[in-house]
Parts: sequence; structure tokens; C-alpha cells
Amino acid sequence: MITDAFLRVSDAQALTTTAVSTNTIDLGVARDMGAGEDLYMYFTVPTALAGGTSVTFQAITSAAAALTSPTVVGSTAAVVTASLVAGYKTAIRINPSVFATGQRYLGAQYTISGTYSSGTVTCDIVTDIADFKTYASGFSVT
Repeated sequence: MITDAFLRVSDAQALTTTAVSTNTIDLGVARDMGAGEDLYMYFTVPTALAGGTSVTFQAITSAAAALTSPTVVGSTAAVVTASLVAGYKTAIRINPSVFATGQRYLGAQYTISGTYSSGTVTCDIVTDIADFKTYASGFSVT
């Protein structure tokens, strides 16, 4: 998986209550947004979230750079706090029709139940999803 600073909408963004990403992707600028390829909004949790109940990760579009009055174009189910440990990952496939909606900006929204006292999330737009798994050393397969 290759990430790009220009396609990062949240960079270790602290979450406490429902919020939108600190950065947006301006779809009005002439650029190749992966024509002919699947695109994903890839969320990772660098620092475990604590204190809240759950987070729903959403891909949104808006006519405003501040992502006000957003349209949800993709979403996860609510993810409970116990799962939101450091290293947690999830992704949303971005439907290609999102680029024809007339909405100029693409970003993320974090719909939060409860209030978090700590924790961060990073979100990138990518063309493939990393499926990195680690296993304990010293085990044998029979």
C-alpha cells in the first residue's frame, strides 16, 4: 500500500466528539484520482481510543471545504471502543460515482457515540489495502 501526503485527510487526528477530517481532497482540481482503479478510504488508529462508546467511520463529500452539510458516500458499522486499540485498521471502498455527484470536496467524518478522552485516527485515500499480519515467533505448524 502506498500513501501520499496529498491524499491524507486525517493525520493522527485527536477524536473526542463527532468531527470531520482536518484535511479535504479538492475534486475540482484537475488530477488523476485513480481513474479505472478502486479507491479506498483507509483508517488506522495510531493511539488507542478511550472513554467513548463507539465510532462510525464515514467517507463524505461536501460543496464546502470545511465539509459542512456533508453527504455520506460510504460508511462502516459502529466500531466499539474495545476494538479501537493502537493498530486497528478498517477501510471503505469509495464508489467511483462519488466523483460525479457535483460535490467538490472529499473527506472523512467520525460519528462518535459517547465522549472520548484520548485517541487518534489517521485516514488516507489509497488504491489497495494493506493486509499485514504478524504472528508470535517460536510456534510450529503441524
